[in-house]
Amino acid sequence: MDDHQIAIYLVAMAVGGLLGRLAPAAGPGLEHAINPVLGALLFVTFLQVPAGELFRSLRDGRFLAAALVVNFVVVPLVVAAMFAFLPADQAVRLGVLLVLLCPCVDYVIVFSGLAGGSSRRLLAATPLLLVAQMLLLPGFLYLFMGPDLADIVEPGPFLEAFLVLIVVPLALAWALQAWASRRPTGRRVSDAATTTMVPLMAATLLTVVASQVPKLGDSLTDVAAVIPFYAAFLVVMAFAGKAVARLFRLDTGAARAIVFTGATRNSLVVLPLALSLPDTLAVAAAVVVTQTLVEVLGMIAYVRLVPRLVPARPPM
Repeated sequence: MDDHQIAIYLVAMAVGGLLGRLAPAAGPGLEHAINPVLGALLFVTFLQVPAGELFRSLRDGRFLAAALVVNFVVVPLVVAAMFAFLPADQAVRLGVLLVLLCPCVDYVIVFSGLAGGSSRRLLAATPLLLVAQMLLLPGFLYLFMGPDLADIVEPGPFLEAFLVLIVVPLALAWALQAWASRRPTGRRVSDAATTTMVPLMAATLLTVVASQVPKLGDSLTDVAAVIPFYAAFLVVMAFAGKAVARLFRLDTGAARAIVFTGATRNSLVVLPLALSLPDTLAVAAAVVVTQTLVEVLGMIAYVRLVPRLVPARPPM
């Protein structure tokens, strides 16, 4: 499966899209399955990063600074450059801002690892990135949209994501690591769990796509105009991330991780925010969902292209 994982992910997305079209009534149930499946995926990801390495990564000030700069300085500047060209509809613009201004804290770790990025450094940065986006998003919305829409951000979805997707999987992974270090049975369980990475990633992609595709039907025309912006964002951030990594003189694994954290967005966390908006802004949720679909395709391309964009080199 490791040798054919890209093909497996494409098939999973295609099956998810087909399921979403043929059985749209299953969408709400599948949406409830997103966090459990994603949490399982992140548990397996965290399991492969020893606790000692994680704590050492927290002392990597250059990487953490680069992650903050690329996500909260470079990304807002890129969004500002494209903002004037977005459709004039306030709901569409709000959806784009919600999703592009928040860095991903979940499956970015998996995709970055597939491309040779430093998963342990990204893992160490996730709490900082989640807290920073929760604090900064209202201010960014105020700057872009004015005071009337800046107060829509509530901490609930962010706190839930932090608990369900970060704290619980990480605690379980550390517990299994401790068991594996002391007992052969624990080692066998740990080894078996790590073999589920590809199936869990495929299940996550299938679930996300199948649950969200039905929501695009009524708003397809409204959101189609933002697809080129999402694609352009992925292209621009690949080179911007590389530039930031070079500025901070990061090694190859850290540099690739910076490219991924700058490009991937936190759509699974901000989607509940978009769904809670008034009916007059309902299109924002479809705009967020569209970014998810574009990004997953983009991440599959990133896995192949980022190692070429940031080739291996001796540590600096």
